[in-house]
Amino acid sequence: MNGHLNIKRNTAKTGNYRWTICALLFFATTVNYLDRQVLSLLQPSLAEQYNWTNNDYANITSIFQFAYAIAMLFAGRIIDRLGTKRGYTWAIIIWSVGALLHALAIPIGQSLATFFGLLGITSLSVSVVGFMFGRMVLAIGEAGNFPAAIKATAEYFPKKERSLATGIFNSGANIGAILAPLTVPWIEVNWGWQAAFLVVAGVGFLWLFFWYFLYNKPEKQKRLSAAELDYINSDKDDKAADKERNRETNTESNSEQQKISWISLLGFRQTWSFVVGKFLTDGVWWFFLFWLPAYLKAQYGMEKTQIMLPLATLYSMTMFGSIGGGWFPVYFMRKGLAAYDARLKAMLVIALIPLVVLAAQPLGYISYWVPVILIGIGASAHQAWSANIFTTVSDMFPKKAVGSVVGIGGMAGGIGGVVISKVGGALFDHYEALGHIQTGYTIMFSFCAVAYILAWVIMKILVPNENSVTSIR
Repeated sequence: MNGHLNIKRNTAKTGNYRWTICALLFFATTVNYLDRQVLSLLQPSLAEQYNWTNNDYANITSIFQFAYAIAMLFAGRIIDRLGTKRGYTWAIIIWSVGALLHALAIPIGQSLATFFGLLGITSLSVSVVGFMFGRMVLAIGEAGNFPAAIKATAEYFPKKERSLATGIFNSGANIGAILAPLTVPWIEVNWGWQAAFLVVAGVGFLWLFFWYFLYNKPEKQKRLSAAELDYINSDKDDKAADKERNRETNTESNSEQQKISWISLLGFRQTWSFVVGKFLTDGVWWFFLFWLPAYLKAQYGMEKTQIMLPLATLYSMTMFGSIGGGWFPVYFMRKGLAAYDARLKAMLVIALIPLVVLAAQPLGYISYWVPVILIGIGASAHQAWSANIFTTVSDMFPKKAVGSVVGIGGMAGGIGGVVISKVGGALFDHYEALGHIQTGYTIMFSFCAVAYILAWVIMKILVPNENSVTSIR
């Protein structure tokens, strides 16, 4: 409460333009998640229209996850090189173009299929090729969102407000996941599936207009009062701290230029702990995001506007995990546990929560709301888990290595998502041919339920107690 009052008091004295920037980041993140979720909501009708198998759809989602994973390795460094304004501009241009290309997937697919045919490759479906191309472009652009938003937050907020600002813009991911099922099915029914991609692409380009005119570095920002600029730079008031920060910044900059060897980082158990945790659990979130509309169609015959309320309800539940996940380890820290030990203890409790997903299929006969609510609880637990697993990196590694380790883990998580999509697609096609696709979903939900416990056990074995890496060569 006092912290909230202090923020209001500071705002009254200094101005609040920095929160306008935070709002821009929030809306960009919302659009980011809107764009990536459109296809999953259209999948049931597109699969019927273009005769997609589940494996076809798995290939389309997999190319997004794979391209996103690779792009995440380099996005931060590209944003640093281009600068926040230009870097974010290019990121959203690329992902908005990627969204637009989905609406042109059929003519694009025809052109690419002709090209592949000249190479002797004739087994690719025109529609699948077209959507894969659009997903790849979308993924490359979307990988720049979080590095650019975090960099903008560091530029516009003093340290004491950065976690709040980050929490606000990051909540755009949940809002985007909620808005998508409330809007995309309606757009499809009234204007056609192509319009859904065109609308979200248009929203992205509209955001660019505001970003271009409202964002500049604080030192060049004419809309900032002198008092607010001083407040943003208030961390620099302590000259000794400023000198230390500059020393660390130069060290990190030199490390960036020298590029800490990924191979050397793979020699640490701490790196593998994070990599395994991301590989086993990131795919669960991707599965929930990309396959739930197909699940509701396959098991309950629901499609288009029928899935709007259930999915909006499910993704609304994830906000509780996002909010509570970051707070939970503090409870154990107050009891005297070291940061990493407190985080692992909290993550163990969080890892138990998705076990409720095991009951989604056995109790699904009661109502489709039963699996929706149970999966929503599991997805909420994922958000809490995700908030903590990222922080384990800063618990275990020096600042200069955090970005590289997060990049390695992000790639592992993306590959894990590819594996889950491909396995799921194959399972669903197999059991659909046998007339019992429900069994395929039972298998996948079972893995989603136990993945977090499995990840936690391996992480605990690799790094049983707080054991920070102190030197990296």
